[in-house]
Amino acid sequence: VADRYPGLVVRSFFIDRIVHLAEEGYDVAVRIAELPDSGLSAVRVGTVRRIVCASPAYLAAHGTPRSPADLAEHEAIPFIRGPSTRDWVFHRGGRTETAGPRVRLIVNQADVAVAAAVAGHGLTRVLSYQAAAEIRAGLLQVVLQEFEPPPIPIHVVHQEGRRASARVRALVDFLAEGLRADPTLR
Repeated sequence: VADRYPGLVVRSFFIDRIVHLAEEGYDVAVRIAELPDSGLSAVRVGTVRRIVCASPAYLAAHGTPRSPADLAEHEAIPFIRGPSTRDWVFHRGGRTETAGPRVRLIVNQADVAVAAAVAGHGLTRVLSYQAAAEIRAGLLQVVLQEFEPPPIPIHVVHQEGRRASARVRALVDFLAEGLRADPTLR
């Protein structure tokens, strides 16, 4: 994109909340959420899963949970954003089940939760892309996959609709192409 638009300046901010594009001065955003009805234009680029994972060493020492009820016997490292509950919600066969694992450490950043899980401190629940490298490397194993909630959609959004400037369209296309090519976002 920079080659095609040499004057383009990309300001990249990683914000863990819904940003009001017009009010806060942003042209484009990547949203990981169901989109409400709004005046924004959106391009769906993938999905992520909410996964529960732990290190192989932790699972060898404490056993592998086979159902959400088994979490009561495990240590957890909840990744919590804002005033949220520590309970984890699971789905299977149209039923919803809530589990409250024992809490060892509460963190507000996914990378800290992933690092603690890799170190063997317990199970954590994060978005699939947040632990993808550790899973690929064999440092973490995903458990309770059959109880995962539905995947969360990922969209590139902008406010200009069909009248979007060439720079905004180019950035949206660039982001969409790159995100769609990422195998962790499927």
